[in-house]
Amino acid sequence: MASKTLFSTLRGILSPKADSFNEAGGLAYKLSPRHALAQYGATGCLNSTYYATAEDQLQQVLKLCAKVPTDFIARTALHCRQKGFMKDVPALLCAVLAARDAERLELIFDRVIDDAKMLRNFVQILRSGVTGRKSLGSLPKRLVRRWFETRSDEAIFRADVGQSPSLADIVKMVHPHPATKSREALYGYLIGRKHDASALPGIVREYEAWKAEPEGNPPDLPFQMLTALPLTADHWQAIARRAPWQMTRMNLNTFARHGVFSIKEITRLVASRLRHEEQVHRAKVFPYQLLAAYLNVGGEVPHDVKEALQDAMEISVSNVPVVAGKVIVAPDVSGSMHSAVTGVRKGATSKVRCIDVAALVAAAFLRQNRDAEVLPFENNVVRVSLNPRDSVMTNAQKLASLPCGGTNCSAVLIDLNARKVQADLVIFVSDNESWMDTPYHGHFGGSATRTMSEWQKFKQRNPKARLVCLDIQPYATTQAQERADILNIGGFSDSVFSVIAAFARGELSGEHWVGEIEKTPL
Repeated sequence: MASKTLFSTLRGILSPKADSFNEAGGLAYKLSPRHALAQYGATGCLNSTYYATAEDQLQQVLKLCAKVPTDFIARTALHCRQKGFMKDVPALLCAVLAARDAERLELIFDRVIDDAKMLRNFVQILRSGVTGRKSLGSLPKRLVRRWFETRSDEAIFRADVGQSPSLADIVKMVHPHPATKSREALYGYLIGRKHDASALPGIVREYEAWKAEPEGNPPDLPFQMLTALPLTADHWQAIARRAPWQMTRMNLNTFARHGVFSIKEITRLVASRLRHEEQVHRAKVFPYQLLAAYLNVGGEVPHDVKEALQDAMEISVSNVPVVAGKVIVAPDVSGSMHSAVTGVRKGATSKVRCIDVAALVAAAFLRQNRDAEVLPFENNVVRVSLNPRDSVMTNAQKLASLPCGGTNCSAVLIDLNARKVQADLVIFVSDNESWMDTPYHGHFGGSATRTMSEWQKFKQRNPKARLVCLDIQPYATTQAQERADILNIGGFSDSVFSVIAAFARGELSGEHWVGEIEKTPL
């Protein structure tokens, strides 16, 4: 018999060799340019992250755009705006198209630049010159004019919040043509020029009259237009009664400070609004934004309102898939995961961390898959006991409070292999910056990442198993190379759950997430 020592099967020998290093210095696999652009689009807020500056991210996106067809740039902008609810990178991609492919820009403009915030982003980015031009140019000007033409007088007035540029600045840049006397007066009013006050839209006249004599209920206008005015407790209560869902979520402490919750009927109304299923879905709220609201509410906010936030959370993650078979969820609790999920920008840094998002995803999967095993990891797997019957909020807070260390993505698979665990789906929620399982730095050495090698071992025992790497940071590498049984996906909207569900059922095309983006109709 031939020597078993000499000719034994080499586990992991078919694992592909690593071809890159990640930002932490660990072995990694490069994402394709299309995949990397999608990752930046779904997670990038053009702020500084744990491993990269805002300038680094901007340059990476521009370099990736130069490597992919404009058709894919357009589809990525659409997908990441409509499915991922992102703002900055979709606006940047539209600015890139303004310089490279006017036809594609015109096809997607109205669906990506769909509100005043997106319009201001687009104009600011285009005029900065980063995409190769500083003037808007004839086509972008025409598209911006169309943006104004397709909105009512009232909608434009309500959108007049925010600066740098303001809506008035944009009106001055593009000179939209007023089709009515009221529109002509409105444009004059916005830019501070002489206008016929009697021709102004009714909502503007109502606002100006109330500013002069603030009696009775304030006009039904965006919160930002009213806060500089002398508001009484009665005014605040009127505002709270008719506030839209997102404004309600963001201003619970403000309402409490101004006596809104002293009226039990308004307290019940606010709680009912927050937990209203249709309104939650229509608001396109990120689950982590609900966690932020829950963690930040003060002691003056009534208990029923806090409970309503938990109910809203359960609704926002309701499309987490119920997976046939055993599920392993591995949230990364390492040090880098304690950075702000949307990056750092002076005066605009989110209190919500990457670890909070990872914990939320894990808790949501446990809620829907009661026999799932949750394995947090940093240097090694961190043992934790979770009750599937507890709320998503409760389990997420428990996971986010675990001790942190270095990043070792392979620790989970090493643990599963050591225990010979049988499972059908393994989900990592991480920034993918594994470095502790790289034994040397400076050269590839012809080896696979440890995560990929351990996945090969796991597959020998679980041949039908699938691996999902959900990345919540804008980087361009992964620990597990994309293939039929491995999905790399980015983002922190609940739409990623639908893609994961389809992947778990074997319904995605060969390119998985990128394939889904390619299907986006222009």
